[in-house]
Amino acid sequence: MSAEKHALMAAPDNRRADGRIELVGLSRAELEAELARLGQPAFRARQVWHWIYYRGETDFERMTSLSKELRQVLAEHCAATRPGVSRAQHSLDGTRKWLLKMADGQEVECVHIPEEDRGALCVSSQVGCTLTCRFCHTGTQRLVRNLSAGEIVGQVMHARDQLGEWPSPRDGRMLSNIVMMGMGEPLYNYDNVAQALAIVMDGEGIGISRRRITLSTAGVVPMIRRCGVELGVRLAISLHAVTDEIRDCIVPLNRKYPIAELLKACRDYPRAKNSRRITFEYIMLKGVNDSVADAKALVKLIAGIPAKVNLIPFNAWPRAPFECSTDEQIAKFARVVNDAGYASPVRTPRGRDILAACGQLKSDSVRQRRAAA
Repeated sequence: MSAEKHALMAAPDNRRADGRIELVGLSRAELEAELARLGQPAFRARQVWHWIYYRGETDFERMTSLSKELRQVLAEHCAATRPGVSRAQHSLDGTRKWLLKMADGQEVECVHIPEEDRGALCVSSQVGCTLTCRFCHTGTQRLVRNLSAGEIVGQVMHARDQLGEWPSPRDGRMLSNIVMMGMGEPLYNYDNVAQALAIVMDGEGIGISRRRITLSTAGVVPMIRRCGVELGVRLAISLHAVTDEIRDCIVPLNRKYPIAELLKACRDYPRAKNSRRITFEYIMLKGVNDSVADAKALVKLIAGIPAKVNLIPFNAWPRAPFECSTDEQIAKFARVVNDAGYASPVRTPRGRDILAACGQLKSDSVRQRRAAA
């Protein structure tokens, strides 16, 4: 990759256009260093951390445990902001999707999927996607750049704002789970994703347990073990096929990291055990990967891995090249996997009416530019 292209993909730093430092996304050590630069002792960083991540405060003037002088210094030199909102949509089934605008004008989508007493937030890691999975709408949008740690955390904080969950509640959260399944491949932006998730998991702030965080990858094999050792979050693998021939076609990353290498990485994943199974995501494409023979091959492939299989009905989008498998065929496939001892729930599509379902996320700005062309 050329230096020019790498620079284009890189996430922005925390220096805003107005010269102030954006505190959201800084690690604890970085926050301490920033406050030390302003002449403040280390314990002040813990206070500011509490206000930003436990209380969700954006206005330094309301951080009342800080001296008035310090609040003025912070307002002059720092910021604790959220992404802007270009568009908010609310599905008939309760799913909410936000098109969020970053400081440089780039946009990403994130989605909140509510359940009766909890809810998951689908978070993006890149503007566009470096992959070109043929069944995924996001994959038709070229990668623009990585998101910074602050821009990733900012999606969580925006959703908390909208759900009214500040200060961070201990129980009964409607934002109880994080799934790194939005726009982009998280393991191709690992450093920023890791820093963002460390902030999200911090018990003195947002405080979402690693057991409630799932990172989904299309199979960036060299990074999988590192993810398990350093983050310890749940792992989801976008498998979607049982032969290299088919997977090469629908998940082109397979040409670099074929199925055998990917499954070895899964077997070696440090956190893989029965209580924390690896999830294999398998999209159901009519006549492509949905036969009973495919189901039997899948069971053989994952033998010995503590796992479950999420069967995902294909969610169509304009000019999509595939059709969804029939309900009957999905049921046959699921029966084979279940009979082999692997849970294989069929994911209920959520937010289809607002293009918020799995594989449908794509920045509205891109759609609008193309429509106007």
